[in-house]
Amino acid sequence: MSEKVIIELKGLTKTFGEQQVLKGIDLKFYENEFLTLLGPSGCGKTTTLRIIAGFDDPSSGEVLFDGVDISKIPPYKREVNTVFQKYALFPFLNVYDNVAFGLKIKKTDKKIIEHKVTEVLKLVGLSGFEKRDVSSLSGGQQQRVAIARALVNEPKVLLLDEPLGALDAKLRKEMQIELKKIQKEVGITFIFVTHDQEEALSMSDTVVVMNEGIIQQVGTPEDIYNEPENRFVASFIGESNIIEAVMIKDLLVEFDGIQFDCVDKGFKENEDVEVVIRPEDIDIVKHEDARLKGVVKSIVFKGVHHEIVVETEKRDYLIHTTDYFEPGLEVGLTFGPDDIHVMYRMDWE
Repeated sequence: MSEKVIIELKGLTKTFGEQQVLKGIDLKFYENEFLTLLGPSGCGKTTTLRIIAGFDDPSSGEVLFDGVDISKIPPYKREVNTVFQKYALFPFLNVYDNVAFGLKIKKTDKKIIEHKVTEVLKLVGLSGFEKRDVSSLSGGQQQRVAIARALVNEPKVLLLDEPLGALDAKLRKEMQIELKKIQKEVGITFIFVTHDQEEALSMSDTVVVMNEGIIQQVGTPEDIYNEPENRFVASFIGESNIIEAVMIKDLLVEFDGIQFDCVDKGFKENEDVEVVIRPEDIDIVKHEDARLKGVVKSIVFKGVHHEIVVETEKRDYLIHTTDYFEPGLEVGLTFGPDDIHVMYRMDWE
């Protein structure tokens, strides 16, 4: 990923009727970056993608491509290509002709088309499939054809709108790995839209979490997971214990009637805050070995770990552990200063 900004959105808004779908989006996309727009249905991520592609016009704001506003430029003149969830392949054309379609429209030389199509099919693992009928292909193979058709035009940016949504779980994981590999090999910017947190964390250089037309947080997958900026991000990305707390002073926070050392600072003294502790960061110990005590309420085997709920005086804590603890057992809960992440408290309706 380079430091060169290839696309910049400035003050982007979009209104459909009386509904404002985007509420002032400011965002930079860098050259060779794999960036994911992540959020629940209706958060504005697909609308953002469609505006970049040119399929929708912004209500206000700018879409800059290499520093030039492209808001009024039609989709076919933009240096971007889109891969949709419904691959939109031509059922009456074979694999070769589907991939070559855009080049033929541009009246590209036949030998150049042949070279480019051969290379891009090799890139997506479909060498030898040129004459195959697209309707005879599996979902994953059809998706590779759609990606090849977009890449053969050599766009500077590839837009992917939930392209893995129609695949089964196993194939979806395989295609996540393949897509990341393809992005590294072609060395262009991928802008990926999904509501799947695991998909976003496993594939992306940068994750943009959106909700109700507003960007909630931008960061690396590690930042988004370990350092969520607010309750929405903490609860949407993975599972969390989110607790109302008071920041006594720098490096000291109080919740559930107990003061804990933490690594956060810069808050006001005695400021109302929220704390997030991930389930895998809590250790279950002997009852007498911890200040925070409770009773095992339930245990569910999840394959890789057990999901345990421990009921304390103030609340239930969710814990992920490979150890087994009998329901009804009195236990203690411990976590280190690094496991406590303090966030500003937000008003949630």
